Amino acid sequence: MNAKRSLARRFILSFVIVGAIICFITAYIGIEGEWSSMGQQYYDMAYYVADVAASEIADEITAEELKEYAQAAIEGDADTIATIENSQAYQNVKKRLNTLRENMQLTDVYVTIYSAENLRAYSQGDDSWKPLVYIFDNYVTEDKSFQLGDCSAMNPDNIELFAEVVETEQNQDDYIISNGDFGYNMSALKPILTEDGQLAAVIGVEVPMLRIEGAVKSFVKHTILVISIVVVIVIILYLIFMYRGIVIPINLMSKEVKRFGDTGIPADGENDYLSQIKTKDEMQLLAGYVVKMEKDLVAYVENIKRVTAEKERIGAELNVATQIQASQLPNIFPAFPDRKEFELYASMDPAKEVGGDFYDFFMLDQDHIALVIADVSGKGVPAALFMMISMVLIRTRAQMGGDTSSILEQVNNQICETNEQGMFVTVWLAIVDLKTGHVVESNAGHEHPAIKKKDGDFELVITKHSPAVATIEGMRYRQNEYDLEPGDRIFVYTDGVPEATDANNEMFGTERMLEVLNRSKEADGKELLHNVRQAVDEFVGEAPQFDDLTMLTFKYNGSDETA
Repeated sequence: MNAKRSLARRFILSFVIVGAIICFITAYIGIEGEWSSMGQQYYDMAYYVADVAASEIADEITAEELKEYAQAAIEGDADTIATIENSQAYQNVKKRLNTLRENMQLTDVYVTIYSAENLRAYSQGDDSWKPLVYIFDNYVTEDKSFQLGDCSAMNPDNIELFAEVVETEQNQDDYIISNGDFGYNMSALKPILTEDGQLAAVIGVEVPMLRIEGAVKSFVKHTILVISIVVVIVIILYLIFMYRGIVIPINLMSKEVKRFGDTGIPADGENDYLSQIKTKDEMQLLAGYVVKMEKDLVAYVENIKRVTAEKERIGAELNVATQIQASQLPNIFPAFPDRKEFELYASMDPAKEVGGDFYDFFMLDQDHIALVIADVSGKGVPAALFMMISMVLIRTRAQMGGDTSSILEQVNNQICETNEQGMFVTVWLAIVDLKTGHVVESNAGHEHPAIKKKDGDFELVITKHSPAVATIEGMRYRQNEYDLEPGDRIFVYTDGVPEATDANNEMFGTERMLEVLNRSKEADGKELLHNVRQAVDEFVGEAPQFDDLTMLTFKYNGSDETA
């Protein structure tokens, strides 16, 4: 019962809030629309009055004479100003403009002259800044009206709007709103030009904003009242509908869910609450889905138990496979500690429990060592099995003797005979003569090795590759030869290093790899591999990786003969 009341209260509260929001939004939109509409009406009226004022002035004096008035006002000669103010034409214009202001219930109708340069000379706190020079002024309070030649400051916020009028010699398109010493007004500015197109003066018309605000307030009151009544009626009717059609069925379903959680027995149409829902709409359909969900959940739990047991068995088997795979790779470092001719380190981190990358190294005789790094297509158990086959075949064939190309050719043919799955392996194979430093290598579709000369930097050695092993039977493999000097180092790797990808799908790349290698070029092999791995981990961050990461580094120290 408490749950019912709580849900009902939430429904009522939510609909009241929604209704209030609707009222607010509707009123806001109405106010904005009304304000814009009224503003445009009064803006148009202000320019209409400005046009009438220009016509009234033209009936008494020409634009050229008005310009002379403006010039006299700017120069400020008292005698000239007195002569103009006492002239019949000046008095007639002033009277006409004052009558126009009174008839239209305006704050002010004035004629002024100013320059854009003086307007933009404003600086905050400058009490001497008075850019407006008055020619006529008919302020609503007569004793506050400016006389011919008087100067006045203005609202600095409107500097650019005023400046555009004299610069473009056109009416201002935007509303000019000012709230200062002369009240809260909307202004319209109209330039008066002489026959030769020169600016004579600017007519200003100020409409009191109280007229606009009064009209808008009246509109808002009526709008909010009507909307509130409509919203309240809609909310009441909708709450009744919602309580009967939603609240009651939801409470029945919540009771059923609790019953199922307590007993674990799915609904059967007799001892459950869902059979009471007869709304013949989505609620009844949902009740049917709940029944199905209960039955599916019971079946799912049973299936989860079976799958969990199976996963535990597979996990245990994968752990054993991981240990077997790791034990097949040489993992005692430093390798061959009694041999001083070289330093050798390698590492392999699979993307899954077992991987398809591998490295290998082994002595062929007292003076020759074979180095191998390879990457099997695919991941997981199939790749691991293919990796074991490839590793055993390469080691066995290499120990029989021959150069790298013949070794890969025979291994390729052996694998192709039974490669029904179409898997392949990229291989970099090198044989190093430890007496002379002479290297014979073959690259079967693998990454380019990076080699550092004793006093140089790591650089990629780019050569033509042969296809990967197990792609085409009877393939002939290229081999390359070069010599290592004491202090030279080889770094080989699988594509898991340059193709490591961060969260933005950007790859680590060989350029970053070379930067890390060259920062660590004086380090030993163990530290070098650690620094590369650390740089890759920092680059990828939390992004998941889908490729094994395998590296091998070989430093040639030279033999007694080379020394």
